[in-house]
Amino acid sequence: MNKYTLYDLKPGLTESFKVTVTQGIQDNFRDMTGDVNPMHIDPEYVKKFGGGGYTDCLVYGMCTASFYSTLVGVYLPGEKCLFHECDVAWTAPVYVGDELTVTGKVAEVDERFKRIKIKAYIENQRGERVSRATLITGVRE
Repeated sequence: MNKYTLYDLKPGLTESFKVTVTQGIQDNFRDMTGDVNPMHIDPEYVKKFGGGGYTDCLVYGMCTASFYSTLVGVYLPGEKCLFHECDVAWTAPVYVGDELTVTGKVAEVDERFKRIKIKAYIENQRGERVSRATLITGVRE
């Protein structure tokens, strides 16, 4: 776990990590949220009604976005973070078995309010961007 302080953080500082989305992650997210939409749990439904050329059940978008919490809470800034805002867009589907690379880059440091803005994105193993986000975090000194 990183322990960046506000004064360690400069625009351009970048951190990333990899995670493979497992069926267990998908199942745990479904169990936690109660979201039983068939696009996430029924492959035949997805193929018949999903449109968009989807090949299998889609990983929950909010499950994918939850890795932004890991990014700020563990990597950038890490231990001294308090997550304030997340503006996220999903740009391509994620499937169980995908290996995702989550990357964040400090865009702004606001010393007055002890906050940083991070531009972040998630790419799959084929280099396709599946999500992008602007993240705002408070940072303790």
